Amino acid sequence: MISILFPTDFSKNSMNAINYALEFFKYEKVEFYFMHAYQKDVYEHKDLVSRDNFDEVLERVKTESEASLKELLKTVKELAPNPRYTYHSISAFGSLVEEANTIADTKNIDLIVMGTKGKSDDRKIVFGSQTFQVLKYVQCPVLAIPKNYTNTQPNRILFPTDYLIPYKRRELKLLCDLASPYRSIIDVLYVSKVEKLSLRQEDNQAFMKGTICKTEINFITENSRQVAETIQGYIKKHDVDMLVMVNTQHSFLENMLFPSTIDKVSLDLKIPLLAMQNSTRSSHAS
Repeated sequence: MISILFPTDFSKNSMNAINYALEFFKYEKVEFYFMHAYQKDVYEHKDLVSRDNFDEVLERVKTESEASLKELLKTVKELAPNPRYTYHSISAFGSLVEEANTIADTKNIDLIVMGTKGKSDDRKIVFGSQTFQVLKYVQCPVLAIPKNYTNTQPNRILFPTDYLIPYKRRELKLLCDLASPYRSIIDVLYVSKVEKLSLRQEDNQAFMKGTICKTEINFITENSRQVAETIQGYIKKHDVDMLVMVNTQHSFLENMLFPSTIDKVSLDLKIPLLAMQNSTRSSHAS
């Protein structure tokens, strides 16, 4: 059983991510939670002119949120009448990050799925503000689906790593759950000028080898200092269908999300990204 949270703003990009997940997880038993956090909608509402009409606007937005979720659930059940799927909806007056963190904890969520962008759909940015916030602040793995992306059968998954972080068993199991039904090949890529691993790196690599599932796994070293360019080149050359990265302090993914200089390469993501948060939540029996 996998539990998945969809934060939604009811945009086309959000619906595309939902469609992707409904198809992708069709072989799994899944508990889906569709969540709309509407605090921002209230405070930015055109009719909120003073404190006096706050309650009235709040009630109106709450009603709209609940109605939209009800409509979404109806659509989803028609799209995927899968007996393995269970659907829930949550309408909450809170910030997206607060509500996502709360639900991740209380419902023991394994994965958050969302579009790389929402309503704003700015072409110049890799991630919309909502996805950006979830990637940065929510302690849970995130699967971000690019606009209009529809290939739900990943043949090859790329997992760049520096082997410096001891991975969590729960997160490696999640990667297995994603790869196994499609017999996806997983390429674990180490980009470095130094081929020899330290003892710590060797231990972390050995843990990965012993933990990642029985799908085909290749451990590859590319001799380069240009991490971003090497990853981009590998994705293109090997027709990679999904990118897996760990989102911790000083990781490559963090550099990509928060580049300190304009000329730093930020990946022009055209494939889904699984951002593993290296979260501290324990693995509950499922």
